[in-house]
Amino acid sequence: MSNKAAVTFEKPLQHLSLADWHSRLTQLKNVAYTQRSDAFELRHSARNLRNETRIQTHWDTYHNNDRLSDRVAELDRWREKMRIMLQRVVDEIQALKEEKSNTERDLDGHITPLTVVTECIGMRDCRLGSELTYDDGDTELKNELCIVENNQRLLRDQNQAAWEQLNRLQEVKFKLELDLTDKDEAQSIDSHQLQVDQHCGDVSFKTDPTRVPRDSCTYGNWLEYCEELVALTETTLSDSFSIRESLFATREKARNILRAQQDRTAHTLRKRIFETQRARNELEYQLGKMKEEMAKCLQEIETLERAHDQKTEALKVVETRLENRAQRSGMELCIDESYHGLCDEVQKLRDTIKTLRAKIDATKTTYNSLRDHANKIDQDLQNKQHSLMTDIRALDLRGRLKTGEFGGLATQTDRNIHLSRVEDEIPKT
Repeated sequence: MSNKAAVTFEKPLQHLSLADWHSRLTQLKNVAYTQRSDAFELRHSARNLRNETRIQTHWDTYHNNDRLSDRVAELDRWREKMRIMLQRVVDEIQALKEEKSNTERDLDGHITPLTVVTECIGMRDCRLGSELTYDDGDTELKNELCIVENNQRLLRDQNQAAWEQLNRLQEVKFKLELDLTDKDEAQSIDSHQLQVDQHCGDVSFKTDPTRVPRDSCTYGNWLEYCEELVALTETTLSDSFSIRESLFATREKARNILRAQQDRTAHTLRKRIFETQRARNELEYQLGKMKEEMAKCLQEIETLERAHDQKTEALKVVETRLENRAQRSGMELCIDESYHGLCDEVQKLRDTIKTLRAKIDATKTTYNSLRDHANKIDQDLQNKQHSLMTDIRALDLRGRLKTGEFGGLATQTDRNIHLSRVEDEIPKT
């Protein structure tokens, strides 16, 4: 009973050998080392990734902010340029409107010259008889009418061109204003983006933010559009300046041509009035002389008729003598010298009476011719007087042209004083 064996019970599991145990320990140690190495590499790569992404994000944000700043600056430069262009266009529109208004006033101012020259032509067409001639005054008035009509046509064409240019300027102004509005909005949006960060309240995920917006264009197209808009504005402004110069030049040219023609017409009318007055004075002198000659002819006719009557009475006396001597009787009825003398006297008296009658008829014919010609001269004098009054009224009618042009200056001297600006140098009485 003293040598009993102790009973040992084992778990029914596989037991490892010591070598396996050491091998398992080594394996666990190696796996732990490997996993720690992998975790270290993972943490190292994660740290590198975090640093790289942080730096990348920082520099991307920096570069994008720089790009946005450059874009805002570029927009500001273009916006300022467009604003200057818009102001130039607005000033040009105002200047062109003023030139157009001045041209329209000049066009309206041609109504008075047109009315005056038309009335003058119609008035001079009322001349009578031989005074209705194609003289220099008629030619100059028709030339003035052609100049007035031509000036009106030129001014109307210039006004039409100015109106069309104003429409083009208004179109350019609308484009500039629209472009400025777009640029202001774009600058406001881009400037706001510079202030956006992760702390802003409106930051969130968006649906497809990298999509290309509809109706968008490339930067090259945008830049080309801006340059073309500036070039269009410059071209339109240059054309408008040329049209304004053309308006001014046309007005001045039309005014100078019309003034020169008006002066030439007035001079021609005054010259025609002088010639008509000289012709009228000459005809009045001739009519006076004709009347004097008619009075002398009438007096001569009366004298000739008295002489004719005297010769007729003398013939009666001589014929009575002959008839009474024919009553002698006997040998006393002889053909003596007294008979021959009385017969000669009768023949001479008859010839004298016949000559006197012919002279009386010739004198009456001359008198009638003088009277008819005097009537013609008198009629021509009346026509010339009517023509003279017509030209004087036409010249007075043209005084309205000077009144409208020089503010009612009455005489040529006043006009010269006004043009030479020497009013202050003239002593006032």
